[in-house]
Amino acid sequence: MKYINAAEVLPKYLLAEIQKYIRGEILYIPIGDEHLKWGEKSGSKSYFEIRNKQIKKQYKNGDTLEQISQEFGLAYETVRKIVYKT
Repeated sequence: MKYINAAEVLPKYLLAEIQKYIRGEILYIPIGDEHLKWGEKSGSKSYFEIRNKQIKKQYKNGDTLEQISQEFGLAYETVRKIVYKT
């Protein structure tokens, strides 16, 4: 996280209002209501959803949990959880 001097980016009236509540301290300002859920920005969520659908499809088509775990490089129990999760 980068430090920014508020006097350089905020209008004087807003800076004066903030200084009524906090002076000379570091203030964190969150992004706002546009909070992304895990993996939405990086694409990880999408990747795992596609992978898990493929695992379920292969299991439905007759592949064993052991075969799938070896193919995807996952633990047997991980594949079992993916397959049996509703």
